[in-house]
Amino acid sequence: MLTVLAGAPLIASCGGKEPGGAAGPQDGPGGKGRDSVADGPAGVLGANFNEDPSDVTFPALEALSASWLRGFVPMSDIDGAVSAQPAVRTLLAARAKGYGTVLSMKFQNVHRPIPSPGSQAMSDELARMERLLDVVMGNVNILTIGNEPFLETREADRNARLNAFYEKAAEHVIAYRRKKFPSGCTTRLYMGALNHLDRPGGQTAATERWMAFVKQTREIEGVDIHPHVDSAEAAQKYVDYVLPRLRADQRFLVTEFSLVLLWEKHMGGTVPAPFARRYGMPADLKVWQLLKQAVAHPVPAQQWRDFLTMSPWYASHQHFLRNQVDRFRSTGRLAVATYGVAQAAAMVRDLGPEKQPWLLNSLYANRTVQHSGSGELPHNYPVFDDFRALQRSVDHRPVRLGKTST
Repeated sequence: MLTVLAGAPLIASCGGKEPGGAAGPQDGPGGKGRDSVADGPAGVLGANFNEDPSDVTFPALEALSASWLRGFVPMSDIDGAVSAQPAVRTLLAARAKGYGTVLSMKFQNVHRPIPSPGSQAMSDELARMERLLDVVMGNVNILTIGNEPFLETREADRNARLNAFYEKAAEHVIAYRRKKFPSGCTTRLYMGALNHLDRPGGQTAATERWMAFVKQTREIEGVDIHPHVDSAEAAQKYVDYVLPRLRADQRFLVTEFSLVLLWEKHMGGTVPAPFARRYGMPADLKVWQLLKQAVAHPVPAQQWRDFLTMSPWYASHQHFLRNQVDRFRSTGRLAVATYGVAQAAAMVRDLGPEKQPWLLNSLYANRTVQHSGSGELPHNYPVFDDFRALQRSVDHRPVRLGKTST
């Protein structure tokens, strides 16, 4: 886990510029000139650990040349000490080292009715939010209100009830920021994140209201999307949906994206015959079985690379990360995209034919490939190299952002 020194100072960047002053002009596709949203991030590609930073280290981030880091915190955990939450602790440590940081608030309402404004359950949720805001407002660069709201809410509540809850939450965050930092703040607010916009029925009256609220709320700088898809065309549907529904001065985040749904379609197939012959494996070995074996007994780096390059379903899409980031940047409206750093424990737990193969996405193959004696984590081919190549000099640490009005 990223190490946090005891007593490390918080940045407290609201009310003034962060160390280093204002951001300079942006380079790269769609990033020409001065930012239209008061020195906010534009076209950045960072790293994501979701809720589990256990396998992420600062040397690993430095090897990637990453300058931004994202994670989410389950709001139900805020009943305990806020600063003890892994995502919060990690992002505060990263911020102290000059990284740009994105924190998403995850409200888990899958197994209970979503709280209604005015109810005791809503009051309890707002109290948790205040405890979190006391620690992170002014100490993270972007706070996203919601993680995957439509997936983290009961199906029966994915309607106006969902909108009412998240609108109340956003209004509470906005009021808190205005009260605590009336002269301006470098913690920017986004709403997030929308899923399944590429699917039939994924665009609903509730997603329309979601986007209308984002557009009409001055203090919200944009929306987050999570295109976990089976094709680049499916990812484009997300962008095509949100961009026309944003104000001209708003941007979008992509704090999670992948081709995991394409990889999933091939888990029940057999490994490539030439690969099986080269490594003396049974001809009928399934892909998911190979992954399970690699987790139990990590393989040499060349063997892992051969598996990927000799699998047509992977090799023909091996540059998805590179191509997709180029597409996001070409809109001129991308704020920050983040991509998964490591193969986390949850990705390999109960690995079987029905398990989504998230471990194929990660920048590091830390649970499927043998570690060298150098201490550096094994790279995942070729996304590690593509991620590094996509980093821009303008995004180097320390991240420098101006404040936004409150």
